[in-house]
This record gives sequence, structure tokens and C-alpha cells, in this order.
Amino acid sequence: MATRKSRNVLMIGVVGLVAAALAAAFWPQPTEVDLGTVKRGAMRLTVDEEARTQVRDPYVVSTPIAGHLLRVDLQPGDRVTQGETIVARMLPTNPAALDIRTREQAGAAIDSAKAALRVAEADLNKALSDRDLAQTALERARKLFAQGNISQAAMERSESAMRTAQAVVDTARAAISMRVADLNNAEANLISFDNIGQARSASEAIDLPSPITGVVLRVIQESETILPAGTPVLEIGDTANDLEVVVELLSSDAVRVAIGDPVEIDNWGGDGVLNGMVERIDPFGFTKFSALGVEEQRVNSVIRFTDPPEQRGGLGHGFRVEARIIVWQDEDTLIAPSSALFRHDDGWAVFVIREGHAVLTPIEIGRNNGFSAQILDGLDVGAEVVLYPSATLVDGARITARSAG
Repeated sequence: MATRKSRNVLMIGVVGLVAAALAAAFWPQPTEVDLGTVKRGAMRLTVDEEARTQVRDPYVVSTPIAGHLLRVDLQPGDRVTQGETIVARMLPTNPAALDIRTREQAGAAIDSAKAALRVAEADLNKALSDRDLAQTALERARKLFAQGNISQAAMERSESAMRTAQAVVDTARAAISMRVADLNNAEANLISFDNIGQARSASEAIDLPSPITGVVLRVIQESETILPAGTPVLEIGDTANDLEVVVELLSSDAVRVAIGDPVEIDNWGGDGVLNGMVERIDPFGFTKFSALGVEEQRVNSVIRFTDPPEQRGGLGHGFRVEARIIVWQDEDTLIAPSSALFRHDDGWAVFVIREGHAVLTPIEIGRNNGFSAQILDGLDVGAEVVLYPSATLVDGARITARSAG
């Protein structure tokens, strides 16, 4: 009898231990979560984009006439002084070569011009002779008129004849000038490559001085060659005092940016962060495809440096930088991690840990930069909120902070 009772007690004990083990194994455990803290601090919203530097007013030196450009000795980076440094030199264009028929026609034109000049000289000699005769007749008529031997009308006819003879002389001299010009023009048509050396020695090279004080940005045409008028030769700019930053903003971001917003320029290659200010936002957008082939509407925004030029030494035209435009900032506001927020009943909410339980707490937020959110109502400083809450987490669930390990 005693043995049977002992066996029953032992069986009951074993069953109790198994039941306790199963209860412990399947008893709900607190969910491990990551926690963040609500605090007061500085917060800001920025628009971050890659950008490039450029000289605000680059100058392109072009050929003023069609001619022979001599070799450009300057190299990119060379410093130039306005009005003093000769950046390029050129000669007038060499005459074109003449074929046999054109040469013969030009020779015949010269002979014709010479003959016409001789005719004009003969006409001048005749006109001079007629004028001398008219001058003698006028002097005789004046003496006779003074003595009363001829009438007033005869006297006036002599004066008219003298004026007519003088006009004929002037006309003959003008005709000679015209014939001389025709002869020079005909002779100029015979200038060809046979006279290149003579033409160059007679012509002085045209100097092209630098229009500004700065540095050579690039040499467009370095070798000696023949160029038409208006051809770019080299580009000059002032990278020390005239440098700015151009950033291509998404049109949706450009609406948020205002003229005068502060800008931080980072990853430019030097030490520290450069400061700037939004100076202009273009009113005209353009379409651009991203690296993934996505069509985007972009808007150019110009940023002016506010730091002294000495702080950005080495930064030149067309360099890549990263612009961080600050569109809003508050030095003392209540903030919570953005990863704790989720949508709830057309608003926002978080899970706050209280006595080991997750408490669903509706909140009102202001600004959100993706890392921190401005809390306007619903939370206090020091409150601990659940980061990255899962869809299975419900109000009142037991939670515990995940260990660092």
C-alpha cells in the first residue's frame, strides 16, 4: 500500500514538472525592440545635390578678322593681365592662288587701266591748255573793259569761259584719280602665293590682348592655322573672384528653395566645408535623364561663395562638389527619430515604452528630414519610442530593449 502511494506521488511530481516546463517554454516572451529617445536639439531640412563650379563671366577670345593665326604659346592655368598680356597673334589671310585664265584676265585689266590712265592724263593736259587760254582772254577782256572798248556782256562771257575751263581741269584731275585707283585694284588681283613672303613682310601681326585679368581656362585652338573671323581661340576667366556653383535641382525641390538660403559645399577636395548662398533660381526647367534612365525635370540654381577666396584654393572651373542647401532650420525644437513614426488613423503615431509595454501614442509632427521629425504634440522630452516597429506589434504588447550584443 505504501509503495503504491509513493508511486502515485512520484507520477504526480513528474507530471507537474513536465507541465511547468511546457508552460515555461510556451509562455509569451517580451518582444525585443530597438529604442530611441525624444530630445530637444537642433534640426534642419536640406536639399542635397551634386553640383559643379563655373566662372560667372568667362571670356572667349575670338579672331577679329579672317587670317593666319600664329601658334598660341599660353597653356591652361597661365595668368594673364587685362590689356597687357598678348594671348594670340595673327596675320591677314594670304591671297588665293590664281589659275592661268584668271592671271591673264588680271594682266589685261592692268593694261586697260594703264591705257585709261594715259587718256585721262591727256585730257588733263588739254584742259590745262584750254584754261590757260581762257585765263589770257579774261585778262585781256578786263583791260579792254576798263578802257571802255568792250561791253559788260562781253566781259561776263570771258569770266564764264574761264570758270568752265577750270571746271574741266578739276574733272580731268578727278578722272586721273579714278584711273589710278582702277590700276591699283587691277594690280592687287595679281597678288598670289608667289607674293606671300612679300605680303607678310609688309604686314604687321595683329595682337590680341587679354580682355580681363585672370587665368587661361582652356586653349581651343593652339596650332598655327588659317581661321575665319569670329573663331574662338581660347577662354579666359577669373577663378579667384568670379567663381560660383551651379546645381541642377529637381523641380519639386527647387520650389522649396528660396534666394538667400544658406548653402554648405562639401566634398570639394579640400579641408572643411565651404559656405555659400543661393543667388539665383532659373524660372525655366529642362528635361534630363538620370543614370537609371528616369526622365526628370531639373532647374538650374546658382550659388555664390560667401567665404574668402583663400579658403577654396585650388578650386577651378568645372569642378565637382556637393551642395547642401538649408531650406529650414531650428536650433531648439523637440525631435524624435523618423524611424519610429508610422501612419495611424490619417495621422502619425509611435509606440512609447511604459512599464515594459508598448503604448500606442498618436502625435502631431512638423518638419521631417528623414532622420529626425519635429514633434509638435503628443510626446515629452526623454520619452523612449520603438524604432522600426513591426506590423505585428500591437498596443499593450510586452517589449524589452534589444541588447547591444
